[in-house]
Amino acid sequence: MIELGVNIDHVATLREARKGRVPDVVMAAKICEIAGAHQITVHLRQDRRHIQDRDVERLKEVLLVRMNLEMAAVPEIIKIAHRITPYTVCLVPENRQEITTEGGLNVSGQKEGLKKVIDEMHEKGIKVSMFVDPDIEQVHASAEIGADSVELHTGAYANAEEEKLVNELERLYEAGKVANQLGLAVHAGHGLTVRNLEPVAKIPGLKEVNIGHDIIARAIFIGLDSAVKEILAILEKVSNK
Repeated sequence: MIELGVNIDHVATLREARKGRVPDVVMAAKICEIAGAHQITVHLRQDRRHIQDRDVERLKEVLLVRMNLEMAAVPEIIKIAHRITPYTVCLVPENRQEITTEGGLNVSGQKEGLKKVIDEMHEKGIKVSMFVDPDIEQVHASAEIGADSVELHTGAYANAEEEKLVNELERLYEAGKVANQLGLAVHAGHGLTVRNLEPVAKIPGLKEVNIGHDIIARAIFIGLDSAVKEILAILEKVSNK
């Protein structure tokens, strides 16, 4: 079955709106875990706009499923990752002015620096995923520098007008196919919802999706447990075909 990583950043976004203690990020993570999520994803941004260092530390202590730490490849966050040792780090581009991650990482343009980051993570026993657009050049570059997986940025697909959907899906399918051929595990994420997930779940060799905003938004109306389970139902449906 395609596995689900639940991004709980926006639980922390709500908490940080009042700079208080609720809603509790760890409690949210445990609810997702009990509901069947295979992984908890958090993005420790340089500006700490939502997830805080203490959240990552507490999650590492209590999670029974994997932790996936999204992060920029900058010294401060690299040092934290080395200390916390999540199961996976997903290297992402980070712009302090953006609302959320706006595009994939330019791996081909910074291979030397990123290879050093990957090698050091591997020395700590941490797997490394590269968050990239469904661009064949970026997939090849990720394989060349020793990444374990690529997470295909599905934002262009999620935001596409109907006449462009087929083209965006073809880009994702081709990138997934190439990643498989190069020995990379294939993940996908960004802008995925209960309404648009199923076609993406058919990416060749897809192993994992990471979904945050839609799950947390739907949780307001149907509860976090139910929001996780309805995504899992879609993944199970596609996996069993």
